[in-house]
Amino acid sequence: MKTMTSHSNHLANESSPYLLQHATNPVDWYPWNTAALEAARRLDRPILLSIGYSACHWCHVMAHESFEDLATAEVMNRLFVNIKVDREERPDLDKIYQSAHQLLNQRGGGWPLTVFLTPDDHSPFFAGTYFPPEPRHGMPAFRDVLEQIEAFFRENRDEIRQQNHRLIAALDSLNPAGGTPAVELDALPLDAARQQLAQSYDPRWGGFGQAPKFPHPGNLNRLLRHWAMTRDGGHPDQEAFDIAITTLHAMAAGGIYDQLGGGFCRYSVDEKWMIPHFEKMLYDNGPLLELYSAAWQITGNAALGRVARETGEWVRREMQSPEGGYYATLDADSEGAEGRFYVWTPDEVQALLSDAEFKVVSRVYGLDRPANFEGHWHLHVYADTTQIAEPLQLSANEAHHLLQSARQKLFAAREQRTRPGRDEKILTAWNGLMIKGMAAAGRRLNEPVFIRSAQQAVEFIRSHLFVDGRLLASYKDGHARLMAYLDDYVFLIDGLLELLQAEWRSADLEFACQLAEIVLAHFEDRDNGGFYYTADDHERLIHRPKPVMDEAIPAGNGIAVQVLGRLGHLLGENRYLDAAERTLHSAWPAMQAIPYAHGSLLDGLEDYLYPPEIIILRGEADAMQPWLQTCQEDYAPRRLCLAIPSSEEDLPGLLAQRKAPDAGVIAYRCTGTRCLPPITRREALALKGQETGSDAQGKP
Repeated sequence: MKTMTSHSNHLANESSPYLLQHATNPVDWYPWNTAALEAARRLDRPILLSIGYSACHWCHVMAHESFEDLATAEVMNRLFVNIKVDREERPDLDKIYQSAHQLLNQRGGGWPLTVFLTPDDHSPFFAGTYFPPEPRHGMPAFRDVLEQIEAFFRENRDEIRQQNHRLIAALDSLNPAGGTPAVELDALPLDAARQQLAQSYDPRWGGFGQAPKFPHPGNLNRLLRHWAMTRDGGHPDQEAFDIAITTLHAMAAGGIYDQLGGGFCRYSVDEKWMIPHFEKMLYDNGPLLELYSAAWQITGNAALGRVARETGEWVRREMQSPEGGYYATLDADSEGAEGRFYVWTPDEVQALLSDAEFKVVSRVYGLDRPANFEGHWHLHVYADTTQIAEPLQLSANEAHHLLQSARQKLFAAREQRTRPGRDEKILTAWNGLMIKGMAAAGRRLNEPVFIRSAQQAVEFIRSHLFVDGRLLASYKDGHARLMAYLDDYVFLIDGLLELLQAEWRSADLEFACQLAEIVLAHFEDRDNGGFYYTADDHERLIHRPKPVMDEAIPAGNGIAVQVLGRLGHLLGENRYLDAAERTLHSAWPAMQAIPYAHGSLLDGLEDYLYPPEIIILRGEADAMQPWLQTCQEDYAPRRLCLAIPSSEEDLPGLLAQRKAPDAGVIAYRCTGTRCLPPITRREALALKGQETGSDAQGKP
């Protein structure tokens, strides 16, 4: 295999780290732009579309094997117009062509995604993922695929055109057709999803399904919300609670969690959570941070609280830019090998620790067991300090302190290694997820630095990614670009609403309302309900998705229902409430068909059926703090509590009626459209979930 790295193609001026990784390939790559599409049309060549991302291990493998190979590049350049896409910058293209892969092959896709498109209308006529350079494991060689695909294209144009018509119709059919407004929405999908999740639960190792095993924070959130709903009804669903908390403990003890530096990897390759795919994604860690802080709030368990704090500190230390926004990903690889940054040998560890520390670490993390990752040891908790203390003739407290000092030494030593690559794109949608996670963790754990971190990210987005009254999707090296998608808007609104609970800032509510108005104006399907993934003035593509099913991140329509419902009740804005209800009706058949796959929409359905409790506190900031603590000390996912200082005036909507007192504090408490008389004594602020006492809330 001959490779060349001095070549420069059309990616050289891009900002995406993933595209820049391919800028010196001998392949004549284009980004997705007008020039590339016009070249394909002019030359009448099919488009080879390759979609991946910078932290993707198999993307790196295929790049090295094929895209750096001169012979393969010659075939690609002679037969195709080659377009490289960063799926994190262009999730619209990724959603469309992943769905096309599913339809063409009757199985899920992945990355790298390799799709061949017709040059005139960009419809896909063949799709695959990774192809090896030589025939292997039942897969054909990539160069053979290229020759065969191009020949098929030349010889079967009419057949391809007919297939494309059918495929476009099939893509359009994936959008919810719209339910009947007269149909009454009920709680049956909530109960069905809970049962489906219990059926797929792995009672031995935690989590859902078998290897590879993903964190699925949306599933865990749904179970905790279901438990809270049944708790408030007087019959707490202990099994739902146990599934969620057991899984959170199992992941925290596993190698999917970075035992030294905090933060979670993308997934575990085994059912025991032991060996991860080592990339770390912002979009996983935002929801997981929120979940672990909620689990700590419910249980008071120190280990769950520690994981939340360590993950938040990892975000601040490694994933927040000096400007304030959060970076996208950490690579799985360093020095050309997956996981090298994270793994150890017992000799390395022993050289860094005292004898007492090494004895504790060996038993806790399995250094006294066989290697678990390619001749090395990746840290996985086999026993906690209370279990190993007595055999080592230590007190539990001594064992704990020895483990903590050892972890600090190992972390400091690891910091001297060559670090995995970091994709320093700042993506608006993923920042919204992390803003929510940091704000929730800061509020629950009493960590003001987390709240300030979230506020800095909001300020960054407002300053750099909100341009001419619209959001942009991506920022890198001083440049913001690409029209924002539905997820960018609604995830950011969700983060802002959580941040308002942590600390009132009128600019944050104003920003959330601006974003909500844009969502209604540019994304809503007023005829059938729901929201498209792209705006009405977005680049015209072969399909305009309306996603309702959760994937690795929540479905934008589900988050839209939640944030519009909450804003609608908070402000008394019926347009928001009506749009949320239309979305639920639109997605109702899909929610009934596969309830567990629509967790974010089910959260919105729960808010619709059992409207959120809105508590507005008014008074001097210091005087409101004990009241705010009362409102927020228990886990209440359907409660929104805002402490608005007396100095704030000109509040929007219903908030204008929530007048500040001349002295003291006043609380306005409403559920849906039903409000109680104003409360002026904190003792009168009796809240659901508190009357049972903390131990009855499911503490292990």
